[in-house]
Amino acid sequence: MPAFICTACGTQYPDSAQAPAQCIICEEERQYVPEQGQTWTTLDELSRTHVNQFREYEPGITGIGAGFAIGQRAVLMQTSGGNVLWDCVATLNDATVAAIKAKGGIQAIAISHPHFCTAMGEWAKAFDCPIHLHAADKDWIMNPSPAVRHWEGDTFQLWDGVTLIRCGGHFPGGTVLHWQDSKKPEGVIGAGDILSVTADRKWVSFMRSYPNFIPLSAGEVGRIDAALAPFAYERIYGHYFDRYIAANAKHVVERSVARYIAAINGVRGY
Repeated sequence: MPAFICTACGTQYPDSAQAPAQCIICEEERQYVPEQGQTWTTLDELSRTHVNQFREYEPGITGIGAGFAIGQRAVLMQTSGGNVLWDCVATLNDATVAAIKAKGGIQAIAISHPHFCTAMGEWAKAFDCPIHLHAADKDWIMNPSPAVRHWEGDTFQLWDGVTLIRCGGHFPGGTVLHWQDSKKPEGVIGAGDILSVTADRKWVSFMRSYPNFIPLSAGEVGRIDAALAPFAYERIYGHYFDRYIAANAKHVVERSVARYIAAINGVRGY
């Protein structure tokens, strides 16, 4: 039996003879059901219609994605302690597996929030690695995998130099990845859309729902700021291929938080 994948959000569901009646992720206010209704595909069908692109941003950081569903791309980070796949995409085929194995494979998968879980179980099987997802979001896993490891608290260290940080916001367990070791002494953040890099790449912003334009409160954004404050970082990689901040990223986040909170509070002149 196939494991059906929602074409709107990319979430994979357990094996079934027929497609699910609805996508629980899309029915919730942070996502949406397209006007034409819910449609479905499978991993085999996707392998015939979508091809993953690889983009190396800098040594050790490669974007991977095919523009399917929400359109995010994953990021392969080749750290001193091992390779981590940051966030996930639904598109996976033999060519993708071979290309990643040529870079040393994947030792861990870490997910920012449930919208980007997609076919994470398939990726974990292909690379025989664990998946790390914050326990606050465990009820949103639509296709449980024995590879999932739920972590709790505010931070979780995958290994030396690689730390998952719970920011909340978009989801209660909303997570970013911080990488700072001998390969990246200046520090790098994998943000998903917990910190959403804006189109001009000069700011980040924050939302509960991006397609339905539901903002976060000033208090929630302040907590994101506090969670990131102890960490040094120079660059941020957001959730689309073109959404990254190449320099001075910590300052960008700090002034973006100030601008957002001022706007929510009705203050101008920030």
